[in-house]
Amino acid sequence: MLNLKKIVLMAWLLLVTAFSHSQTPVSGSNQTNIYGNNEAAGKYADIRGIKMYYKIYGQGEPLLMIHGNGGSISSFSNQIPYFSEKYKVIAVDSRAQGKSIDIQDSLSFEMMADDFNDLLDYLHLDSCFVLGWSDGGINGLLLAIRHPSKVKKLAITGANLWPDSTAINAADYTWGMDFYDRLGKEPQTPDIVNTRKLIKLDCFQPQITLGQLGQIKCPSLVIGGDHDIILTQHTMLIAQSIPGAFLWILPNSSHSTLIDYMDRFNEVVGEFFSGKLKK
Repeated sequence: MLNLKKIVLMAWLLLVTAFSHSQTPVSGSNQTNIYGNNEAAGKYADIRGIKMYYKIYGQGEPLLMIHGNGGSISSFSNQIPYFSEKYKVIAVDSRAQGKSIDIQDSLSFEMMADDFNDLLDYLHLDSCFVLGWSDGGINGLLLAIRHPSKVKKLAITGANLWPDSTAINAADYTWGMDFYDRLGKEPQTPDIVNTRKLIKLDCFQPQITLGQLGQIKCPSLVIGGDHDIILTQHTMLIAQSIPGAFLWILPNSSHSTLIDYMDRFNEVVGEFFSGKLKK
């Protein structure tokens, strides 16, 4: 039987390999410390039965940043300093991740999208720009579908509509299912229970239809890497199904487009939000 230390180490190593959720800061900087662990800048919002941890940087029109599975605010260490010069950046630890406290046994993307809607209400914001990475992109899609008035513009990278080999690299999807089953055979400590809850999310969800994408009215930018865990044809399908959406496939890029092409990613997304990006 694996001990907890080995389980956690294995989980992180495999998650980094399979989902490419690298959180590497800019070379020579301490941005991870600034944006990931600065307790003085963080606050908690009591919403929907959880304590959601968030931080606000900069001034201007609000921009909500939503990280991927197993990530945190620090996932956007390379985006926060750029966008906070022009926007009021709202960086959030999603339900059951980072410093957000969630002791419930269930988790769904719909729950998380509703969390972000309620957070915006809590902050007295009627709408915002949204930047979502991976699971955060799924959250962004569902926020635009379930609460359309809240999303002014939506930029997503590495999102998928359903969990199977038509959307996700088959080897990575199989690994996720196997790892989920393996964790179920271990002593169910709080850490393992939470890790398994997060892995289950990506193994069995989301279940978004093309018809739902057709309901999205806000300007949208759909991004993917040509070596992404999300298949390129699936990313193209998402863009084709959202009326008027922009599509951007980055060459020689992994799931971590916003790290692989940090400067260009920030510039293009910034142009999209400002209205300068043209087809």
